[in-house]
Amino acid sequence: MAVSLLRRDKRSAAASLKAECSRPDGRGVQLLNDLLDSVLSPERALAEAEVIEWCKCLIAGGESFDDFCKMVCAYDNATLCGLVWTANFVAYRCRTCGISPCMSLCAECFNAGEHTGHDFNMFRSQAGGACDCGDSSVMRDSGFCKRHRSTASLNIPSVPNELMMMSEHILPRVILRLVQHLRDGYSEPVSDPATERDLQKTLQQMDPLISLLEDLTKMGGATRSILTRVLANHQIYKDLCSGDLCTGEKTYAKKNYEKYLAALKGSGLVTSKERSVTSVLDQMAGASNVTILGATAGTGQMDSSDEEEQDGNQRVGKRKRVELCNSTKDPSIMDILKHKCFLEEILFWTVKYEFPQKMVTFLLNMLPDQDYKIAFTKTFVQHYAFIMKTLIKSHESDTMSNRIVHISVQLFSNEELARQVTEECQLLEIMVTVLLYMMESCLIKSELQDEENNFHVVVNCGEPLLKNNTYWPLVSDFINILSHQSVAKRFLEDQGLLQMWMNFVSFFQGMNLNKRELNEHVEFESQTYYAAFAAELEACAQPMWGLLTHCKIRETQGYTRTVVRYCLDALQDWFDAINFVDEPAPNQVTFHLPLHRYYAMFLSKAIRCQQLDLDSLLPDQEMLMKMMVHPLQIQASLSEIHSNMWVRNGLQIKGQAMTYVQSHFCNSMIDPDIFLLQVCASRLDPDYFVSSVFERFKVVDLLTMASQHQNAALDTEHERSMLEGALTFLVILLSLRIHLGMTDDEILRAEMVAQLCMSDRTHSTLLDLIPENPNPKSGIIPGSYYFENMLSAVADFKAPVFEPGGSMQQGMYTPKADVWNQEFDPIMVILRTVYRRDVQSAMDRYMGFLKQTGKFCGNPWPPYRERAPLNPSYKGLMRILHCKTLHIVLFTLLYKMSMDHQNMSEHILCMVLYLIELGLDNLPEETVEEEEMFGEERCSDSWFHGTNIATNLNHVINYVRVRVPETAPEVTREPPASTSSDTSSFVQGSRRATALNRESSNTAQVFSLVAERRRKFQEIINRNSDNAIQNADVRPKTSKWTAPSSTPQLTTAILEVRESMLSLLIKLHYKLSGKQNSYYPFWLEDSESTSRLDPMQQSHGDGTTAVERILIKTAARSRQNKCSIEEICRKVAPPVPPKKNSSADKKALDKEERRQKARERQQKLLAEFASRQKSFMETAMDLESPDSDVAMDIGSSEQQDSETVYDCVICGQSGPSTEERPTGLVVLLQASSVLGHRRRSTEPKKLPTSDEEQIYPEDTCGTAHDVRITDLQQYFKDSSCLQSVSIGWEGGVYVQTCGHTLHIDCHKSYMESLRNDQVLQSFSVDKGEFTCPLCRQFANSVLPCYPEKSEEKSIWSPYISKTLQALIEEVEEQQEQLGMFPVSISSVTNLSKEMESVMKDIKNTTQKKYIDYGKTPGSPDNDFLFMYSVARLNLELELVHRGGNLCLGGASATTKRSCLNQLLHVLAMHMRLFRIDSAYNPWTRLTRLTQVIDSGICDDEKPEVPLLYRDISSLLLILVLTMPQELHKEHFTCIVKVLYNLLYTQAIATLSVRFSEEERTAWKNSGKLKIMCNSDKSWEVLLSHIIGELSKGKLYCASDTDQVSMLSTSVWSPQSIEYSIQQFCLPFLRTTSLLQHHLFGDDLPNCQRTEEEFGMLASYLGLLLSSLQSSDEANSSSCLEWPVAALDIISQWCSEVMTSAESHSEQVMNLLVQDPQWSLPCLLQLPENYNTIFQYYHRKACVHCSKVPKDPALCLVCGTFVCLKGQCCKQQSYCECVLHSQNCGAGTGIFLLINASVIIVIRGHRFCLWGSVYLDTHGEEDRDLRRGKPLYLCSERYKVLEQQWVTHTFDHINKRWGAHYNGL
Repeated sequence: MAVSLLRRDKRSAAASLKAECSRPDGRGVQLLNDLLDSVLSPERALAEAEVIEWCKCLIAGGESFDDFCKMVCAYDNATLCGLVWTANFVAYRCRTCGISPCMSLCAECFNAGEHTGHDFNMFRSQAGGACDCGDSSVMRDSGFCKRHRSTASLNIPSVPNELMMMSEHILPRVILRLVQHLRDGYSEPVSDPATERDLQKTLQQMDPLISLLEDLTKMGGATRSILTRVLANHQIYKDLCSGDLCTGEKTYAKKNYEKYLAALKGSGLVTSKERSVTSVLDQMAGASNVTILGATAGTGQMDSSDEEEQDGNQRVGKRKRVELCNSTKDPSIMDILKHKCFLEEILFWTVKYEFPQKMVTFLLNMLPDQDYKIAFTKTFVQHYAFIMKTLIKSHESDTMSNRIVHISVQLFSNEELARQVTEECQLLEIMVTVLLYMMESCLIKSELQDEENNFHVVVNCGEPLLKNNTYWPLVSDFINILSHQSVAKRFLEDQGLLQMWMNFVSFFQGMNLNKRELNEHVEFESQTYYAAFAAELEACAQPMWGLLTHCKIRETQGYTRTVVRYCLDALQDWFDAINFVDEPAPNQVTFHLPLHRYYAMFLSKAIRCQQLDLDSLLPDQEMLMKMMVHPLQIQASLSEIHSNMWVRNGLQIKGQAMTYVQSHFCNSMIDPDIFLLQVCASRLDPDYFVSSVFERFKVVDLLTMASQHQNAALDTEHERSMLEGALTFLVILLSLRIHLGMTDDEILRAEMVAQLCMSDRTHSTLLDLIPENPNPKSGIIPGSYYFENMLSAVADFKAPVFEPGGSMQQGMYTPKADVWNQEFDPIMVILRTVYRRDVQSAMDRYMGFLKQTGKFCGNPWPPYRERAPLNPSYKGLMRILHCKTLHIVLFTLLYKMSMDHQNMSEHILCMVLYLIELGLDNLPEETVEEEEMFGEERCSDSWFHGTNIATNLNHVINYVRVRVPETAPEVTREPPASTSSDTSSFVQGSRRATALNRESSNTAQVFSLVAERRRKFQEIINRNSDNAIQNADVRPKTSKWTAPSSTPQLTTAILEVRESMLSLLIKLHYKLSGKQNSYYPFWLEDSESTSRLDPMQQSHGDGTTAVERILIKTAARSRQNKCSIEEICRKVAPPVPPKKNSSADKKALDKEERRQKARERQQKLLAEFASRQKSFMETAMDLESPDSDVAMDIGSSEQQDSETVYDCVICGQSGPSTEERPTGLVVLLQASSVLGHRRRSTEPKKLPTSDEEQIYPEDTCGTAHDVRITDLQQYFKDSSCLQSVSIGWEGGVYVQTCGHTLHIDCHKSYMESLRNDQVLQSFSVDKGEFTCPLCRQFANSVLPCYPEKSEEKSIWSPYISKTLQALIEEVEEQQEQLGMFPVSISSVTNLSKEMESVMKDIKNTTQKKYIDYGKTPGSPDNDFLFMYSVARLNLELELVHRGGNLCLGGASATTKRSCLNQLLHVLAMHMRLFRIDSAYNPWTRLTRLTQVIDSGICDDEKPEVPLLYRDISSLLLILVLTMPQELHKEHFTCIVKVLYNLLYTQAIATLSVRFSEEERTAWKNSGKLKIMCNSDKSWEVLLSHIIGELSKGKLYCASDTDQVSMLSTSVWSPQSIEYSIQQFCLPFLRTTSLLQHHLFGDDLPNCQRTEEEFGMLASYLGLLLSSLQSSDEANSSSCLEWPVAALDIISQWCSEVMTSAESHSEQVMNLLVQDPQWSLPCLLQLPENYNTIFQYYHRKACVHCSKVPKDPALCLVCGTFVCLKGQCCKQQSYCECVLHSQNCGAGTGIFLLINASVIIVIRGHRFCLWGSVYLDTHGEEDRDLRRGKPLYLCSERYKVLEQQWVTHTFDHINKRWGAHYNGL
């Protein structure tokens, strides 16, 4: 039966089967199964079209499949969109509507939803995704589109059973066939290339079947629910896969099943080979999901040999194994998988085949079905360990990672689902276990601290797993599920999980250890630090931030306590494992301390949000001391790295130091480190802490009062920067309040201010630089309301500006004045700078602000800022400021400053003063008086009595004992008998008087604070535990620790000091101000006390201001200090300085004066240089300089009597240009089609953004001229046609110059040197390109300057004396003569050679197709046409640059320097070679009545072009350029007058055509009446005459049809006729005026009103007598001056038209109607919103290849859509953009790249990225649409682009050019 069915037509067979199946007897089902056995037989290839066809017909049950689809879709009740996309798809994300940060929408749903004003962005999907529209667990309902609102599905009926009946029977078999195919096609190992090919083949074969399943999923809810039942039903799977069903194929089914079992074997996380106890396998055969990662050796752990192999043969010490706390009874997370349904097996194969895209898409397309979603999520979790194991082994891990995340992000973003699988399937345990398993494969022994006894293991950052971020999908999922509160709570409550997690984090503790190279430079710079920083951020910090989110309220404090406890345990284990006691190992640093940072961050959260007691969370003092060491080591190492002490380790170490503080890392790295140090400082002994800091920074030896010292730890050149580093670190430690009491708002504000002070920032840069709180719910996220408000509070927006150089600015934010005034915080800036230069930049900007506002004019110091109040828990931090050790250091440094010791700097003094001032602002609680009383009772000879800085400032130190080298000047001193204090190599220690006599014998009394720090450490340890000394290897106090002070060359000397800190401060004030007695306490001259001080006034200033501020505060804090200050000032009032100091002071003063003078000299020089530069810029470089008198004498330095003098910019010599040694102008020749793109309408064309809109090129100037020349050539003689028009509207040559001249021989040698120069140039020397040696403007040729006598101009006789007739004859005579030109063509001179060569250059600039218009290519007529057209084009373009007319400033307009005069000479020299045959000379036909030559003489030859068809401007140029000798102005005026007559006649003829028949008759008759009165100058007479003449032929008959009726709708009045005539004549008058201006150097006339332009130009050209000029409006007819009777010559001209009209009557009108008016060239008008362009074009198919281009582009000149770099549209190795730029712009193309929003400009063989004309709301470009924010047209930028195109200045303004090799 099945066989007979197979033979039948598929649709009818399907219909009959459907009928059979609906019967209850079950025969139909049996029949169907028989048929399916045959159709889906494993013997038949899946790819057979027949198989798929049968499936489709059977499912459709006799309908056509398409109809079936439509019917089923009608019943689709799904409210989820669920559209699945792959990488590179353009999707949207709306933060306003999103609940989950991963939410995304397809373009269709986004555009159909309401998102106006929302914070959304468009993005290009990296890994693929699915549309969440309709899913209320991911986004708010308000953002759903209309289709997916829940109400939309209410009225959809349920699907009828019979419609889906066939699907229910067929789909299980289809799925089975798919599974069988997957089983058959799989073979191991995948890494083998042949196997890989086989797998690819298997996947290709099943493509059609997967496509069919995808089609079914897209039909909607009805088919999806059937598929879900098939995929998730255990029974169906059991029945079909056991093999009982297919009786005939038992053998096949069995083999197939065995293949599946074989593939399953490797699916456990720990495979059987790796197990030491194989029997475990058998025990667990029945289980489904969990094994233990080795608590003890017996539970299936790898044996030792495997372990060694796995660790790359590096012996790991006692590796601490991780116990898995398994609350459930499931035996194994990692055992072999067991499948119970099709879904599970299909996912298994999907993993095995490494996630083929089609399979992934199919599995995801099913997700809108809720039952499927739950089943699939559980299946995914079940396979999770297996997925990750496969990922580690995959060699395509990037692609696979993306696809895994593509799936997991859809499943785990839903909180309910995540919670469910966490509870039911142990998702958290699986994840953490798999993470541990992953990292275990790349552990190595840590070398930190004690290399021999170190048992700690860390990850090896060089392993591919870390280097390639293979762990990323797993960590990303982990972070995703931790963002759900219910899941995170579960994690925090499960102590076993926390224990495992801390073990995982400890693998990263101390990774990527750096050891300082001391001798050789490191051979190979390892780049592993990228991997290390990424791993800490992604695998440790981000999960930490996720957990912190859920520890925000008091109720959750239990979680925080637990985490803190586990952190401390892990830290203690770590200290034990690395065998750490108290000293860090020298010369090594690791930037990775995640355990410290976990501890710090949870501690901060506990105090800040949960009001926990700090002390209850802190460990004992010993542990705190240990915890402080490594973060402090990092801070010291940062300083060492910036001091170039690590320079032998290569650049990578600098990279690490920069990454550590960089914005994406700082709040997970440096901020917690500093906070931890602040906590330690607040709880440890302050003296111990301060001395530790100085010891870590290795500056102990430097802190001596002796002028010389020895430093064992540091080279002298590093001392200063390390001391600066130590002091700066202390200031940061004491000033920073990020975790000590600042609110989120204050932190954001401080961060923002710091970044803005360094430099103005764009919005996106600022967003990127603000350390983002990685918790998405914190509010500090891009574009959030919170961020924007803060930004507007601290910054002003600077809109994008344009500099004349063309460099385009972005919209910038700059700090408000108040911010500079009150909030600029240099400490925050130092903390956040990646590059040290940024600090300087911030200070420079600050100085600029102070100068500008007049607050301070000198060199300011960083301003001191009051700090936010401390959280009470951290009050102890301020004890640092009140400890003797610090005061001794401060005293010593002040002393060294005042004594000018070496290695002191202004920065050190600044930090010292900062610390003193911080101390004064944070005095301890007890009153100052108490301190003073205590002081009396204490020993009076020690350094300082108490710890209060206010008291100690005024304490006088008399003598100090120092250890100095024997060479030091101090050695000669006699020790005084009185008491003294002394100093050791570190800091001066206290001593009783009785100690003095025992000094020599007992060195133990020489007190060193390094030793003191050890003593304190010992004390603390003893206090903590009695037996600590036995187990801790602490060197006891008596140990022979050799301090640097005991080196033999040192000797003891006693210094007489007799200073207190106050007296030193006052001395420093003198020193800084450069004046003796500069400080005088103001309260002595003013009875009012210190209340007079306004601290704001004092906050800006230099060192003297800082000292004054401190003295005022000191005086305010205590009476005694006030008196001391007065006393000190009185003492030094009589200026008798002590001898010792006088020379130093004098030296300092001299030095200061010298510095001051040097500074002034420098300023003067700079000012002079700047003014020189400015004047040079004005004369030489400015592209837009006024063109007043550059006419004949470009580059002339001065006008001599005889000839123009030129300066050569190469050899510097000045002189005239001679025939033997010509001078030339530096010029750039370029082909241009700008004029060809002009249109008639003044409205610019719009860019089409829909299929209805089109652009037609018919109405462009280029097309119109092409049509005209073709029409003329059809009917007239070719040589005559080629003189009747101009070409070059497309592809003409434009010549421009920078105005600099050089000798042509100098230029040749310059080019030679450029050729030999090996430096990579952006131009091609072989093509003759170079840059002007003076102004560096791009050029490619040199235009010879014609040697001319300047007196010739002045001796011309005024032309008014001669009559027109006489002048006409003179012109004719001159035309008859042979060239009597000074440079005779016959004699070949250097000048003529150069003129020929430049002519060649001009020709080669453009393509051949733009030159050859004649019938015979290369004919002289062609060259002739090309030459005068070059002149025409350059005149027309100059006119365009002047705004299209010569009034309203167009005359004096700031156009570029012109080289037209020289160009005309070159063209004239070549054009004079062509003699015009006198028989055809247009001059005679213009000025005389000639006999009409009988046209019957030679029938075969075509006639000449009638004069009325000719282009007047072309005629003018022909006549002027072919004059054989120097043209006199009177002759020029004569030619213009004669041509004006013809022009006027053409204007009237054109007008007459536009009249209707009645109007023509009326005007014809009215003109006849006026024929008597001065008929030559009456337009009415002439009009009437012309109408009469032209009516003789059938001219008007042709025109009375449709064509002209369009032209005239209004009635013509005399005024409108006059206006039309003037408009017709104006273009000619403008070009002629420009020509006259360039030929004779006359200034152009200037008029304000456009109505006056005609009259002004007519009188300028001599057409109007000056007497007529005064009348308001000049009349066009009054300019006429006829050489013969007007009506006669007009009749003659008309008859020329009439005689030829017979042959081409239909074209007469087109040829006769000339319309010389074109609007200015402009680019297409673009839509306001970029999305309009993007949505239409980014999916548009290319016209040529019909594919969607990878990089679509648009020509902005003509709107053509092209493929950038598209190989498909390549023609003769030219890609489409390059080809189009040649066809459309003669080598210049402007393209908008659709996918990047950028404009690319092609110029010849080069291209450049121009920038974007679309900016976001913050005035910023979005290149490559990375941010995806809405973009809007910036019309200013677009105007700039258009301007550069029209003025041909792309080459000059854009600097970054590259060769495109025709590949764009």
